[in-house]
Amino acid sequence: MAEQKESSVLFSLKELMSLEENRIKEEEQERDRRARAEAERRAREEAERRAAEEARLRAEEETRRAEEQRKREEAARLEAIRHGEIEKAKAEAEHQARMQQLAAQQAHEQQLAALHQDQSKKRLKLIVGIVSAVLVIGIGVGVTLAMKSAERERQLQAAQLAEIQKHEAEMKQLKADIDAAQRKQDELQNALSNAKDEATKKALEAQLAQAKADTDAKKAASVGGGSRGGGSRSSGDKPHKSNSNCAPGDPMCGDL
Repeated sequence: MAEQKESSVLFSLKELMSLEENRIKEEEQERDRRARAEAERRAREEAERRAAEEARLRAEEETRRAEEQRKREEAARLEAIRHGEIEKAKAEAEHQARMQQLAAQQAHEQQLAALHQDQSKKRLKLIVGIVSAVLVIGIGVGVTLAMKSAERERQLQAAQLAEIQKHEAEMKQLKADIDAAQRKQDELQNALSNAKDEATKKALEAQLAQAKADTDAKKAASVGGGSRGGGSRSSGDKPHKSNSNCAPGDPMCGDL
């Protein structure tokens, strides 16, 4: 009877040990399952983060290429405008010179015709010579003034192009600074989200506040710089306009 009871107790102990072992195995399996799930979750998050970073880099590259293309087009447009203005000024100067030469020739012919009918031939010849000399001088002065005006216009356009390029370079550098400040801000924000102790969090919060202030300041500077970039030519830069009815260098017609 005692042996039967002992055998029953041993059996019960074995059953309990078996149950405990099963429980331990189930807990270990559950821990392994959770660890695998956590590893998979982290892998997914890392893959998503990398994909987002690659998309951001691609977007920045596309923006940079578009900006460079815009600058090239703007430079080409300004160069075409400058060339067109110079050619226009040259054509106008040549036209004015031809018209003045024709007028001088007609005036000379008229003076010669009148000379044959005038009794004071010698006096009229002297007058014709003086008039012809004045007209020739006037033509030369007119052509010179027209060429100088074209050169001043070219120099002004070159200065405007240099100013535009300088402003674009400043805005490009400012944009790069803003991007760098924004990246630093994002990095601090991620570090703050992952921080564990309070001291680290406070230090990161202070750095993040400073980074946000820097970013806002650079963005404000960018807005201000853009508003200053589009200046127009002042009234002092406008070329002096003379009376359109007067020939350049005509001593009988003063500039108005």
